Amino acid sequence: MRSERHAMKMKDLKFGPQLIAALLVLCFCYTYAVAEVKKQTKKTFIIQMDKSNMPATYYDHFQWYDSSLKSVSESADMLYTYNNIIHGFSTQLTPEEAELLEKQSGILSVLPEMIYKLHTTHTPEFLGLGKSDAVLLPASASLSEVIVGVLDTGVWPEIKSFDDTGLGPIPSTWKGSCEVGKNFNSSSCNRKLIGAQYFSKGYEAAFGPIDETMESKSPRDDDGHGTHTATTAAGSAVSGASLFGYASGIARGMATEARVAAYKVCWLGGCFSSDILAAMEKAVADGVNVMSMSIGGGLSDYTRDTVAIGAFRAAAQGILVSCSAGNGGPSPGSLSNVAPWITTVGAGTLDRDFPAFVSLGDGKKYSGTSLYSGKPLSDSLLPLVYAGNVSNSTSGSLCMTGNLIPAQVAGKIVICDRGGNSRVQKGLVVKDSGGLGMILANTELYGEELVADAHLLPTAAVGLRTANAIKNYAFVDPKPMGTIASGGTKLGVEPSPVVAAFSSRGPNLVTPEVLKPDLIAPGVNILAGWTGGVGPTGLSNDKRHVEFNIISGTSMSCPHVSGLAALIKAAHQDWSPAAIKSALMTTAYATYKNGENILDVATGQPSTPFDYGAGHVNPVAALDPGLVYDATVDDYISFFCALNYSASDIKQITTKDFICDSSKKYSLGDLNYPSFSVPLQTASGKEGGAGVKSTVKYTRTLKNVGAPATYKVSMTSQTTSVKMLVEPESLSFAKEYEKKSYTVTFTATSMPSGTNSFAHLEWSDGKHVVRSPIAFSWT
Repeated sequence: MRSERHAMKMKDLKFGPQLIAALLVLCFCYTYAVAEVKKQTKKTFIIQMDKSNMPATYYDHFQWYDSSLKSVSESADMLYTYNNIIHGFSTQLTPEEAELLEKQSGILSVLPEMIYKLHTTHTPEFLGLGKSDAVLLPASASLSEVIVGVLDTGVWPEIKSFDDTGLGPIPSTWKGSCEVGKNFNSSSCNRKLIGAQYFSKGYEAAFGPIDETMESKSPRDDDGHGTHTATTAAGSAVSGASLFGYASGIARGMATEARVAAYKVCWLGGCFSSDILAAMEKAVADGVNVMSMSIGGGLSDYTRDTVAIGAFRAAAQGILVSCSAGNGGPSPGSLSNVAPWITTVGAGTLDRDFPAFVSLGDGKKYSGTSLYSGKPLSDSLLPLVYAGNVSNSTSGSLCMTGNLIPAQVAGKIVICDRGGNSRVQKGLVVKDSGGLGMILANTELYGEELVADAHLLPTAAVGLRTANAIKNYAFVDPKPMGTIASGGTKLGVEPSPVVAAFSSRGPNLVTPEVLKPDLIAPGVNILAGWTGGVGPTGLSNDKRHVEFNIISGTSMSCPHVSGLAALIKAAHQDWSPAAIKSALMTTAYATYKNGENILDVATGQPSTPFDYGAGHVNPVAALDPGLVYDATVDDYISFFCALNYSASDIKQITTKDFICDSSKKYSLGDLNYPSFSVPLQTASGKEGGAGVKSTVKYTRTLKNVGAPATYKVSMTSQTTSVKMLVEPESLSFAKEYEKKSYTVTFTATSMPSGTNSFAHLEWSDGKHVVRSPIAFSWT
């Protein structure tokens, strides 16, 4: 009956011309209204002004900024004004208003807000630093005068890692402040944590006022990430540190006597470029020497990358900027922060592990990893199930919230596949469903990488091969059984380091001629300070409170290099950021003591410079590199000319008026970089065939930072498809800071068996080895 009545109503409905016209009018009105709403929706834009073109009618540039803004929007206000990193301001505009503003005289760029994300003890000994910085540094060094600025989620100031005992007065170069806010006052800072500020205007413009029941509108760290990175870089030494007894010992940053300045730019909704730029602006004005940013976003041209622009201005003023490479590995071309003036850091492992053991009903035993510290399982075996077989979802093997069937999980150990949600979240899902334990199984994507977590129930995270063996047993045995036991802390794990599977890889998709990442540093299972705001898993229902936590990511490797850069800055106060980066890169190692290449945990095979850059950081050698590849603003301007940047593009990044010489041939290969990336053109033909030839020439300049010496060159290559010629083959330096140049000619003589191959170039005086990786790519 219902369908009959419906049919009758439809039959009685008459679609006459008037009704059709009315419907068309309604459709038009709706479309117009939607368009108007979209047009009126305001978004945050960063406006860069050409300060030198300010009309004489304005008495200062702030008045000019305000007038320019009001000319397109009477209601708009400036969120921030910028004067050190860029000249300009950020504000909220409709797309139409932004377009009008961009057409005005004196506007260099109008960039839309970007949202960036975080790239989320025994380490000093592993790096050869020992228990004190003073042993390594010359008598003239003053590490306590070096300031490391950390842009992140803020700090938890009460922990012992910020103890200032033994530190002298705050450096006279410091111009910053300790900003007061919720749960944070001026006394939260001291002679160690000398400054703390927060930047939220961009975030609040997008999401509205901060909900202070959820996060602190102050420099206080509610997340833990910022406290961890800051204490990794420059935390004070703390005896008896551990996470639930794991990794026990002395926890210390890389530069224990350096000062820390915290800039909170990341919130629950992300890290907004207008806030990041404002913090970089303030950090430069405050007087930091090193800027550490474990933050990344999408790849874009340098003229549209606000972090790259800000980092350039910081580097031009003598500040080294260290950034995380990203956690997009092992996919090729997954890097963030690839500008050549940024030190881009990937992640490797330590020689420390936290084993957990799985015993199965067939008598076989397997090892994995875990930081579970609660009540252990009994020695008796428990039923074992695969999550995909006890789920109500097609993605059930991932142990997502609400996917498991409690009646089929209760009292059992559940095998969950890695991916889709956080590793600790999977354990909580199993626990909430009545499960007693979890085996976290790596898939093809993660290979043999093992990352330890402070799970909420007995857990063992296992590599791909072990995961497949355990699953096979669970599928074949009619009544699979198992149990899990903790193995504490294990040192001396070999091989180490290996490249972490999550560490983002090259090639550099923005500028293939610049090899990235620059190097790797410890980034897996790192113990450092933690917030009192959340438990070690970061989950809202994790009520455990710890002063230290163990986490992984290139977010952890970045502050290692930031702290090591502070050590080098203290030892060599007149060195430029490029010279410090060069020292870190040319002394890095890419092989183990037996001569074999560092392995890639994702594949189990030898890694390449696209994975590790120059290699694993070696701070003791970096303090005395012998020679450095230095670079100035003028070098980067030539690099921009090689990129065919316009005068406006160059001014946008450098603030300098410069027109590239049309009669001069600029080459990307001539940027004075400590590594080589060589794209080669190939002619058509069979593999290994004749007639394939491509020749490119790169020029480099070395500066002597040691005693007078003569350096001789040597090369090793994995390919016979490219001939390399270095001229001259030796360089003699008669005095400190003397510079000598050389050229390398690369000639592709045949088609390679793959699209990439690698080589190394070394200069040595018998004491120092100045090593550069070379990556060849054929297109």
